[in-house]
Amino acid sequence: MRFLRSGWVRAALMLAAAAGVVAALWWRGPAWSGVADAFQAVQWPWVAAAVGLNLLSVLVRALAWRTVIVQAFERPWPSFMLVFSAFSVGLFANAVLPGRIGELARVAVLNRRMPQRAAWARLLGTVFAHRVFDLVAVIVLVVYVALTTHIPSWAVTSLIAVVVVGVVLFTVAVLGARNDRYAGIEDGLGAVRKVVRLARYGLGVMRRPASAALALVFQLLGWTCQLFAVYTAMRAFGIHEALPAAGLVLVLMNVATIFPLWPGNVGLVQAAVALPLFTYYGVDKARGIAFGFGLQAIEASVGISVGLIFLAREGLSVAMLRVMPDAAQAETPEEEPVADAERPRARMSG
Repeated sequence: MRFLRSGWVRAALMLAAAAGVVAALWWRGPAWSGVADAFQAVQWPWVAAAVGLNLLSVLVRALAWRTVIVQAFERPWPSFMLVFSAFSVGLFANAVLPGRIGELARVAVLNRRMPQRAAWARLLGTVFAHRVFDLVAVIVLVVYVALTTHIPSWAVTSLIAVVVVGVVLFTVAVLGARNDRYAGIEDGLGAVRKVVRLARYGLGVMRRPASAALALVFQLLGWTCQLFAVYTAMRAFGIHEALPAAGLVLVLMNVATIFPLWPGNVGLVQAAVALPLFTYYGVDKARGIAFGFGLQAIEASVGISVGLIFLAREGLSVAMLRVMPDAAQAETPEEEPVADAERPRARMSG
């Protein structure tokens, strides 16, 4: 309905939902003095280890994105530092702003540094491919958790949906990919069809098995680092459970943030983490809630701190992230057609 498009209405709905979660935690949650006591007993060396593992996860996932980018563009390719900078700004935007603004933000940041013309649409395709590999890694994690521990019934439907969506999007990415870095745009195409065509070139990694496997390995390694970051964070809060428990926490934390209703879905994440720890592992509610806040703070600290550094490096502000271009605002690609006879020579010179 039309009134739902109003920014004020959306903000009011988000505030109402957040207030409901906070009220539920306050009235049905643990004794908050116990939460404070749990924070006082935190073992900081384990926290430092969790932060380091999260940073390593970000680095490896940025490597995965650069692997995808290399398969979508001709030389010169952006350096890893440029890709890491854009990726970090995107993480920062996702952490502090509602919605998935970070995906467009990282495209916009890197597009400013790309020498190729019409790079925006191809970069958008690389983000889609990168997220597809992310979904594959999530499916592997879900299977691991399902085989090793109990998944709460309230999360099962969401996880089934994630698996189905992951399979569908992977299929779409493979079928939609175009395997030519150097292809031009035919005359007579409209602006939207040009953007779609170039975005399909951004999926080129899906037609190159070796590069696709490398990108997937990086994503799997990144999620493995996150899994062990959760495991070490549990140790920091005195929760001495096996690795499957950490896998369950990581899965449920991601379920709670599938729809970013407000920044970080704070409150909802803590409930999603603490309830299964209390139900299946006998972890005290106060300790579980404290761990939920601590884990989210650990993960956010990496995205926010590194993101702020690269935000300043790029000469951007938080306000500018809110108006990063979308597909309607991006420049219409105006590449000149490349004759088929010229493409082999272009590849050789690349």
